[in-house]
Amino acid sequence: MQPLNNRKLKILLIVEQCNPDWSSVPLEGFNYFKEIYQIADVTVVTHARNQPNLENKGYNVVYISESSAIKQYYKSVASVAMKGRVNWPLYHLLSYPVYAEFDHRVYQAFKQQVLQGEYDIVHAITPMMPRYPYKIIKACQKSNTPFLLGPVNGGIPFPEGFKETAKKESASLNFLRALGRYLIPGYVETYKKASHILAGSTYTFNLLQKLFAIPDDRISLLYENGIENDFLMEVERYQISDRPINLLFVGRLVPYKCADVVIEAIGQLKSSLQNRIKLSIVGDGSEKENLEKMVQDLHLGSQVNFAGWIPQQETVNYYRQADVFCFPSIREFGGAVVIEAMACGLPCIVVDYGGIGEYVTEEAGFKIEPRSREYLVKQVKEKIKILVEDQQLRTQMSVNSVERAKEFVWSNKALKMHEVYESVLESSNTVSDSSNESNKLTSKEFHTA
Repeated sequence: MQPLNNRKLKILLIVEQCNPDWSSVPLEGFNYFKEIYQIADVTVVTHARNQPNLENKGYNVVYISESSAIKQYYKSVASVAMKGRVNWPLYHLLSYPVYAEFDHRVYQAFKQQVLQGEYDIVHAITPMMPRYPYKIIKACQKSNTPFLLGPVNGGIPFPEGFKETAKKESASLNFLRALGRYLIPGYVETYKKASHILAGSTYTFNLLQKLFAIPDDRISLLYENGIENDFLMEVERYQISDRPINLLFVGRLVPYKCADVVIEAIGQLKSSLQNRIKLSIVGDGSEKENLEKMVQDLHLGSQVNFAGWIPQQETVNYYRQADVFCFPSIREFGGAVVIEAMACGLPCIVVDYGGIGEYVTEEAGFKIEPRSREYLVKQVKEKIKILVEDQQLRTQMSVNSVERAKEFVWSNKALKMHEVYESVLESSNTVSDSSNESNKLTSKEFHTA
């Protein structure tokens, strides 16, 4: 290989979920890949399900197909775990064989290349939830090729004051996640032997260090989500006094996202303030019917609009027509919608728990401790009232939100990732040189004796 300072780093990116036309983790995986591709010599390996959305884009992509047996198995998993309200703990447990086949086929396809030292770095990006191992680490260990993992995120429990919500989300089965750490072959080895782990939130950072005794020099914090540069907008939100203040909620309509908290908070405001507010709820899910009934019971039909599911690329129109973003989700890891809202200059009202509590600063919005549902409703009501009545504060927070969002631009995150690559390689080379020197001394001592 050429010296590193004369060429781009050669990276093998394992991005099982990588799709520019989907949302959540697949879109995040694609955005990481797309930006790293600009600054390194990248080969990406992903699942064949992503091929229709990636081919003909000029990227160097290797697609891993699945067997007919796994295809049939996955249909059975979906019918069991995704019927009605999705049982996520059960879904993740039953889905492991689907991932395991992908992981094994990646190992078979790239084992020899890694053993021959063809890559400077092997980096596994998705799945981002810390639930599965990576078999390719075995080849990395033998060839002294650094293996990076992450940003991994998740593992956070429901707040103590929301046991009823946790019950609705089948949280009683979350023990399966902890059980899987020790039953899934290679899981513990992946975390103990990875050259470096990127944690997507402070909670996950602390959790992984505690579980696997990872030293500080092998783990760092890199927030999971990012934002496209063209999503950012410079704003001047000086309001016309007689114009309604537009509140916005964007997310799946499921219990833990707490759209009901926003509706109830508005319902508790004085009618004079209610009449100054319009709330748009963008999203769909199992709670939609209950939320619509709540709006009807609280006589908020003229204040609340259900926009339904909106394609990812069109949600920006809702952000840019809004004034305040209300997203009191009580168990959020990534929370990309919060960064999107900040990028469009929206002061944010969020729960100070998990990832979103780290995105929003005190200058860019309000963070509420999740003590109980009643407390959360009361606090959301108070924060809405403050932002509706205080135009100057709303404007200043709007400006601060945009500035904060700039830190999450995908291209900037890729540069930070590249800095990690270089640091890990430097450490790896130092260890390798020390090992070689030690071997020479041992050899010399042996011959002298």
